Amino acid sequence: MTDHVLVTVEDGVQIVTMNRPDKKNALTAEMYKVLADAIETADADPKIRVTLYTGSGGSFTAGNDLGDFAKAGTTPVDEQPKEKPHVTRFLENLANAQKPIVAAVNGLAVGVGVTMLLHCDLVYASASATFQMPFVNLGLVPEAGSTFLLQRQIGIQKAADLFLTGKKLDAQKAEAIGLVADVFPDNALPGEALTRAKALAAKAPNAVRATKALLKDNDRPRVGEAREAEARVFGAQLRSDEVKEAISAFFEKRAPDFSKFG
Repeated sequence: MTDHVLVTVEDGVQIVTMNRPDKKNALTAEMYKVLADAIETADADPKIRVTLYTGSGGSFTAGNDLGDFAKAGTTPVDEQPKEKPHVTRFLENLANAQKPIVAAVNGLAVGVGVTMLLHCDLVYASASATFQMPFVNLGLVPEAGSTFLLQRQIGIQKAADLFLTGKKLDAQKAEAIGLVADVFPDNALPGEALTRAKALAAKAPNAVRATKALLKDNDRPRVGEAREAEARVFGAQLRSDEVKEAISAFFEKRAPDFSKFG
């Protein structure tokens, strides 16, 4: 297990902390493996009733590590690993988890750091948290079934505004549009989120799982279809010249120039 993800269990709550603060908890393949494994562990262990995701060092997660992305974008399709990528396992496990998942967004949440929240059952945020999905800015498309889930949750105009502009949303606006359930002062969030997760873990487990299933089941086929469609386009874009330009610009600390692409 990588020390970039810490996993502990307390009073029926599995606490999963993304722990790469020097990189704002940007996610690598190794980290995705631990995140995916944690959901499988929770569903298989009757002592775990709830999983709580959070970040360390004042960030939730900056999304995918662009260094990993750059490598993936230069690997020929026929040389890609045959086994299912850990990011795919994580997103599938997240969408199909049997037990409740709570998120405590303690700072910036970017890309998958936001789209993963659409699969969580309860999302709490610190007052200074921000939310941003700059997929188009990087020459990419959204993932995790978010093109279906976000417009259903906040409406197509607000979803388009977030996806197409890549604008940053503060915690108060995120709560107002229904992206998060509640906002707490920064220093109060960890305790408040854990207290609520423990309270949920103490409830009748079968009733909790059944209620979660009733809330989620009607959407599962649509979410799966959206996630697969997104993944096909995402994979193609990942190898595009647009993404190469976006990633080069990121590391060179300049604005990308997409004017040469038609």
